[in-house]
Amino acid sequence: MWYTIVWVIRMNTFEKIYEAVKLIPRGKVATYGQIAAIAGNPRWSQVVGYALHVNPDNSVIPCHRVVNRFGETAAAFAFGGSDIQRLMLEEEGVRFDKDGRVIMSEYLWTGI
Repeated sequence: MWYTIVWVIRMNTFEKIYEAVKLIPRGKVATYGQIAAIAGNPRWSQVVGYALHVNPDNSVIPCHRVVNRFGETAAAFAFGGSDIQRLMLEEEGVRFDKDGRVIMSEYLWTGI
């Protein structure tokens, strides 16, 4: 147990965010606020957004699974434009309502 705590303490903010995002299962989404809280500071929502925008490897860090608290996808998704995030989520089985928002009652990850 103590070695896990030491490992987390040595991680920088972006590393903590990326590790939190990796926890989101396929077919689920999390909010920026959830990821901020898991990473260690619930006030980091904007930092989460920035970290995901500069995601070094979207094949390992599934940043497409992070949406805002209303279930809206990012307007300027970093890996291919605004619609690619929605397409990536739909490929995982995530459905959207008539307003283009993730159906949060069904797909919001409630892990950890």
